[in-house]
Amino acid sequence: MNRKLVFSILLVVFIDLFGLSLVIPLLPGYVTMFGVAETTGGLLFASYAFMQMIGAPVLGRLSDQYGRRPVLIFSITGTAIGFILMGLATSVLPSLALLFAARVIAGASGGNLSVAQAYIADVTDTTNRAKGLGLIGATFGLGFIFGPATGGILSELVDASFPAYVAAALCVANLLLVFFWLPESLTPAARAARREGVGGSGPEFSVAALASALRRPFVGSLLVTRAGFMMAGALVQTVSGFYMISKFQLTPSEIAYVLTYVGVLSVIVQGVVVGRVTARVREDVLIVGCVALMAGAMLGWALAPSLWLFNLNQVPMAISLGLLSTLMSSTLSKSVRPHEVGGMLGLGASIDSAMRAVSPIIGGYILEQYGPSAPGAFGSIVMLVVFGYAFTTIYNHPVALGLRAAAAFATGSRKSD
Repeated sequence: MNRKLVFSILLVVFIDLFGLSLVIPLLPGYVTMFGVAETTGGLLFASYAFMQMIGAPVLGRLSDQYGRRPVLIFSITGTAIGFILMGLATSVLPSLALLFAARVIAGASGGNLSVAQAYIADVTDTTNRAKGLGLIGATFGLGFIFGPATGGILSELVDASFPAYVAAALCVANLLLVFFWLPESLTPAARAARREGVGGSGPEFSVAALASALRRPFVGSLLVTRAGFMMAGALVQTVSGFYMISKFQLTPSEIAYVLTYVGVLSVIVQGVVVGRVTARVREDVLIVGCVALMAGAMLGWALAPSLWLFNLNQVPMAISLGLLSTLMSSTLSKSVRPHEVGGMLGLGASIDSAMRAVSPIIGGYILEQYGPSAPGAFGSIVMLVVFGYAFTTIYNHPVALGLRAAAAFATGSRKSD
């Protein structure tokens, strides 16, 4: 594992996610500012995810052919424009339509996380890949440690739109960092070969590409499991703000502090737990076990009678979410050919985005119609179904056993050397 390159991309990811997390706890407040219901708030979250579903695999494919660095530059630029429009929509030019436009633009260019994952795949071997991708997850958590609390403080010190402008300024800083410091991870020869179609290329998002990927042994099972996991996980990520307002009457700044706590848990899980656990336990076993754990955590999320118990339940939620987020990408990247990694991770990101587009609408509607506990109960049912599917199609699959055997052989070879 090239530690210098890993550190470089992690710094880029941290700045990006720190800026993103500045505004996340404020989005429910932005929606209520215009006097609309939770269903409309779900549509706002869904608009970002829907556009990301379209854009992420295209960016992943382009990064396979032209390099990770130029695609990161484009993606961060689009994110900056989205934050500027968000600030305008909540201050100078108050407009719900402009707020939606800001999320659409940011979503269309917001595939940089999958590109960063592909960068990690470029500079790590199969043995260290889960650890490297786990570090991206830990960096994500670090962003959520500092970002939400900072956004809440800035909104109280200045106004609700100010964090969006700060996030845009961070994007500019990140552009300078990528332009002047981040080296390209793909060699010129590899990029030229992929532009010419040597060995094929990763899939772009289409019905045909998705159908083809789903038919592939093991890969298809991973993608289906990933879709179910993300449908439930997106409920937690996008409806939690409305849930905490409705059930516990929290303010935006109080929501920010809860998200900071969740960020601390995420760092611990993905920065410490992931690397140690994946080195000792087969990935197929972990995937099935974490799906079961998340089913229970979703039910606890639904039934928590107090904020204290709600926060306690975040521990198993963070463990299941953190491990599954890493395992889905790590195992998928090791189950395809090297020239397919960027495109397949992009396709996986599109499935994530599709679920993020569907879940907020479902979650917002269920919460509005049936109360704050309903989305968690729905998510728990989804995860129970996913558990049955994953247990029958992923656990003890020959491909999973082969990947583990290959990793053990590589580790033994290095020790003998």
